[in-house]
Parts: sequence; C-alpha cells; structure tokens
Amino acid sequence: MTGMGERWTADQVLALAPDAASHSAGIKLGVLGPWSGASAGDGAVWGLCKGSGKKPYQTVVAIHAGRGGEGEGDGAEAASASATLPGYKCSCPSRKFPCKHALGLLLLWAEGPSAVPDGERPPEWAATWLDGRRQRAARRAESAPADAGGGRGSDPEAARRRAERRAERITAGATELEQRLADLLRGGLAGAERTGYAAWDETAARMVDAQAPGLASRVRELGAVPASGDGWPGRLLEECALLHLLNEGFLGISRLPGPLAATVRSRVGVTTDKADLLASEGGGLRDRWLVLGMRDSEDGALTTRRIWLRGERSRREALLLSYGAAGHAPELVLPTGLALDADLTFYPGSRPLRAAVGAQFAPPAPAAPGGPPPGSTVGAALSAYGDAVRDDPWLDAWPVVLSDVVPIPAAHGWQLADAAGDEALPVDPRCLNRSGLWKLAAVSGGAPLTVFGECGHRGFTPLTAWPADAPDAVPL
Repeated sequence: MTGMGERWTADQVLALAPDAASHSAGIKLGVLGPWSGASAGDGAVWGLCKGSGKKPYQTVVAIHAGRGGEGEGDGAEAASASATLPGYKCSCPSRKFPCKHALGLLLLWAEGPSAVPDGERPPEWAATWLDGRRQRAARRAESAPADAGGGRGSDPEAARRRAERRAERITAGATELEQRLADLLRGGLAGAERTGYAAWDETAARMVDAQAPGLASRVRELGAVPASGDGWPGRLLEECALLHLLNEGFLGISRLPGPLAATVRSRVGVTTDKADLLASEGGGLRDRWLVLGMRDSEDGALTTRRIWLRGERSRREALLLSYGAAGHAPELVLPTGLALDADLTFYPGSRPLRAAVGAQFAPPAPAAPGGPPPGSTVGAALSAYGDAVRDDPWLDAWPVVLSDVVPIPAAHGWQLADAAGDEALPVDPRCLNRSGLWKLAAVSGGAPLTVFGECGHRGFTPLTAWPADAPDAVPL
C-alpha cells in the first residue's frame, strides 16, 4: 500500500478502544453498511459514516506521517513522535479518542483492499487536517533543539531558582507527612478505619500544594486501604513503611547515590523535562521495539496509559506513559503486536524503565511473524522482580514474559503455573472481575501459552497472550 505499510489486525485495532462501550460500538461500525467513500493512502484512512443527522460524519485516521510530510526522504530519519504515531479526527461530538467511528473505520481497513481500497488521494476535508498535523509536527521538530537547552525557560539561573523553591516545598510537605504517619502509628492502626477517607484526602491535597504529586498519590492509596477487606491493617502498615522510606529518602537525598536519588525524585513527583531528556548526552537507544501490551488506569481525574515495549535486539523493556483528562483517552496509541523502529531515551533511575520516543525511522508496522517473544520461567521472573524491587522499593510493576504457563483456578483466585507444575505465580486479585482473565483462560483451553504482564506486590496482571498454536498476540 502506497505510504501505508501493512494493515493492522482487528485485535490491534480494538486494543485502541478507550473503554468497553467504544469497543462494542466500534465493532458494530466495522462493516460496509454505514460507510461511503472509505479509502486509504498517503499514510491515512478516511471515510464518511452515516449517523443520526442529515450529514454523515467525516472520519480520518492518520496511521503515520505519510508522503509529503516527515515520512519522506531525509525527514523520515528524524520524524517526531506526534507525526508518526496514530492520530484521529472525526466530526462527531464524541470526546473519546479514538471514537467509535474511527474504530469502525480501522476495522473496515483491516479487512483489506476489498473493503477499503488503497493508493487514493484524500478528499479536501481530510487533506486539510493531515497537512495541518504535519505542519505542527514540523514546527515542533524545528523548535525542539532551541527549547531543549532551557527546559521551560531559557534562563538557567531562573530554572535553578525554581527547582530550589520546589525542593523546599516538597521538603516541607515530606516533613509534615512524616508527622502524620507518626501520629497514625502512635494512635494505632485501628483508628484509621474510624477516621475515614476525608483526613487522608486533606493530607493528599496538602502534598499537591507542596508540588509533590507522587506523595499525594500514595497518600490517597493509604486512605483506601482500610476499606480493602480482610488483612487491611497489615497492608496499611506495609504502605506506611514504604511512604516513610520515600519521605526519608527525599529528606536525605543529598546522601544518596545518583541513580537512587533520581528514583526518589521521580517517585515523589519530580520528573525530568522530556525536551531536556531527549537532548541529553548519550542519545537514545535505537531498536525495533515490539509493543508487548497496553493498559489504561483511572483515578477519577486522570487516565494513565501504560504501553510496554521490548527491543528486538537489545531485549530491553521500556515503558511509555501518557495521560488524558477525565473522560478523555490518552492520545498516545500503539496497538499490541506492532513494532516501532525508533530511538528511545530512558529517564534516569536505579532501574530505568520509563522512556521517551525520539527519532522514528519507519512507521509502526505489524511485527514480523515468528511467534511470541522469548520468555522465562515463573522462578526466573520472580527472581528478576526481586532484584528490581531491591533497587527500587516503590516499584509499581515489573514487565515479565512467562513461557509455557497455564492459567488455573486456586483456592483464593487464579494462578499462572509452569507447565511442569513446579512453580506458580498468583494473579493480582484486582484482575478477578476483569474480562481479560476469562479471555486468557479461554485462549489457553488448558494448554500452555506465553503471557506478558506486570508483576507487582499483589501478584501478576496479564495483559497479552500468545497461544501455542497461533503466532499473533491476543490483547487481554
């Protein structure tokens, strides 16, 4: 396909759905009936979808930069992330990205040229948006070198003063939080159940005022523990201990080794500016990055999207984070099973996982056939997770690919057991009500398979599976 690359699979398209309702509605629109003028070319797919009004909805999806933009000639060697990752535009009133019309159009495109012919030129309404998108990406790429040296401002001295003022605020917040934890332990953990959530919410708000969003997030989690069921006092004590350790780490940060100090700053909520990171010495790590899985989580005010990658040559895992306001899905989208030829630059830390996308050298495309990525046994995965927690005690999740495991029900939930039955990894109890767990059991059918997911202190969260008799990834 001219300027398009390989078409995605239906599973890769549906992995983009921002919620279950959009998933179902997108499937209903993934047929020819409501569509007219559906075509593809120049890195995009477009079409008109009949709705409830007189005028059909104009829907266009930018698969990547396409010809005439950053994807042509030398520009492809330095295409910006926003230009080559998918983008969506629809005239419908939905505030979801992608909306159900974009999902339906992509599902139609995934069926092949008989449903959506390729090699066409976009109509004026689609071309106008695509050209504007490329121009904005070009302007960002041109301004990036100038902005990178100064972060949010061009005056290094002013930036230093801002950093010092923020450090003072966080120090005051951490000191106050230490007093709050001491009062809790002095009065006994049982009092936390009677106090309710309001006191914790007030403390979290004070951490926000102290410009320490990482501390605020952990305080909110503390407030929810007493209502989490049997055994909550033990869990509350564990979380208090981790929060105390983080406070003490920040208050004594000048005595910490560089990588650990960077980890403490990031856990408190002080992150490196992306422009500064991409402009840092050493550059990025170029590889062909396989998209292992994607997961969205919500805290009421913010949707966080986690996209996990693994380098084909480096075998290194990377985490891309993006955020969306309440009711809005994050714009960064990379469906499971795609591969991205790009530079990634990792944020500093004792166990660097989070990364930023730099230059991209080709549009995202389905990974080459060859079966699932290499995995490990349950024992090896637990050992790797233990090593990671030793370096970063506040680690929320560690990426793990398990080979030849079988999902089996256990006395208190589910487990992923080695095919030999020697070792098993418990599934995070929070997954028990999710459809993905039952989908995993159905895909397995009792047979061993490869599973990717996040290993955390509550157990394993499965995100993607590769059945033994099928090479394609199945998002869960």
